[in-house]
Amino acid sequence: MTNNQIRASEVRLIDETGRQLGVVELEKALRLARERNLDLIQVTEKVTPPVCKLGNYGKFLYREEKKEKAAKKHKGGELKGIRLTYNISSHDLEVKAKQAEKFLLKGDKIRIEMRLFGREKGLSEFAKQKIAQFLEILKGLASIKIERDLKKEPRGLTMIISKG
Repeated sequence: MTNNQIRASEVRLIDETGRQLGVVELEKALRLARERNLDLIQVTEKVTPPVCKLGNYGKFLYREEKKEKAAKKHKGGELKGIRLTYNISSHDLEVKAKQAEKFLLKGDKIRIEMRLFGREKGLSEFAKQKIAQFLEILKGLASIKIERDLKKEPRGLTMIISKG
């Protein structure tokens, strides 16, 4: 709300430089805004008296829009996938663990997936050992929390972890 839309009798006023002017009557605040060729902008109404600021309303809306866009940019908590193979080498496990660490530090969850083909499906214990080895490497890099335990699915094994 701006200028004449504000319905409170008293407001806590902040000038254009960010300095607090204290609690003043609405008429005085409006007069001050007109004298300085600025708008009286209600920042919040959750407190009594509501907080109002002297400033250019167009610039205020622009800054608020920018804040919203920045907040939307990276919301975190996305589900990222790391796919391991049955015959993955220990060095490749370390590389995948470092990539998983980056995801965890950004606040994302990770879906670890190991696809099994043909005879590999019958040897799922070896695949479980590889995933356990991957988790041990990752625990050395970052603290983790298991969101969903290792689950056997028709195409292989999956589990979900997050930052612990």
